[in-house]
Amino acid sequence: MGDAWFVTGGARSGKSGFAERLAAQSGRAVLYIATLEALDDEMVARIARHRGSRPADWATVEAPRDPLRALRAADPAACVLLDCLSLWVSNRLLDTVDTYPTPETLSTLEHALDVEVSALLQAAADREPPTIFVTNEVGSSLVPETALGRAYRDLLGRVNQRVAAGAARAWLLVSGRPLELPNEPSPLPQSQ
Repeated sequence: MGDAWFVTGGARSGKSGFAERLAAQSGRAVLYIATLEALDDEMVARIARHRGSRPADWATVEAPRDPLRALRAADPAACVLLDCLSLWVSNRLLDTVDTYPTPETLSTLEHALDVEVSALLQAAADREPPTIFVTNEVGSSLVPETALGRAYRDLLGRVNQRVAAGAARAWLLVSGRPLELPNEPSPLPQSQ
């Protein structure tokens, strides 16, 4: 059946553009599942720029909190590009907690995200064309100062690991350059 493809990188690394090229090269109709919400004028302008840069025949569904429903409803012949997991996790976290998340609240959200990630990967596997997941790599920077920032980094890191593990192919974008990641972890070096 269908493959999940995983594209990650830092902010402004070129990951979305790379994922869009992958989708275009699939030779299929494309459904773009967007998780960004237009909460202010700058975001409205950003969304308009992004939409304007995509081919006119690509369909777009805004699903900031429930990309699974959008994926399940997608044309079974279309390549799906979900951009991005980072904003989806952020939306879910901010809907769930305030400035000081409790361990219990985070545990409940982590479990819910785990269930939803399993369902997303299954929905991708149930389709014939590829499903491309885009996300930010947030583990390479400083440890966030706030409990909410640390909770976000940890939740997204776990989601990214799960989706990457379930993906047939994965890329890391650095300064616009894609690096395809091996499907299997590298073996540990032999001790001498």
